[in-house]
Amino acid sequence: MKLREIIELLDAEVLTRNADLDREVEFAGASDLMSDVLAFTRPGSVLLTGLQSIQVVRTAEMLDLKAIVFVRGKRPDANTIALAEEMGLPLFVSSYPLYEACGILYQAGLPGSLGTAEAHGWDDLMKNRAVKTAEGALE
Repeated sequence: MKLREIIELLDAEVLTRNADLDREVEFAGASDLMSDVLAFTRPGSVLLTGLQSIQVVRTAEMLDLKAIVFVRGKRPDANTIALAEEMGLPLFVSSYPLYEACGILYQAGLPGSLGTAEAHGWDDLMKNRAVKTAEGALE
C-alpha cells in the first residue's frame, strides 16, 4: 500500500515537507511503547502511535520504518518534525483513535507487522489452550 493511500484512508495531514507519498508499505504496527515497537515491529512498516516524543522518530530510524502516523490528532513538536524531515521520514497526523486507525488500514488490506498467527505458532498455542480448557471442563 502506498503512503498516499494511507493518508486518504485515515484522512491524515502530512506534517513533513518533501514526503515521498508513493513509498510502498507492506505492514503496519501500532503502539505507544517504543520498547514494544522495537520488539515487535517489522522493518519497513508504518507506525501508528499517540506518542509524540522525538524518541518515536529515533526508534523509526533504528527499524527503518517508512512513516509515522500520529493518531488522536496529536502533533509532535517542531524539533521532532525537523528531525524527521532531515531523515526523510514522512510524518502524518490523523484524528482517528489508534484502534480505529489500525482497523481501517487492516480492512483495506494492510497486514499487521507481527504477521499471521500461524507465523508465530499462536494457532498451536490457542489449540493447546482450548484442549486444556476442554479437559479441565471435563474433570
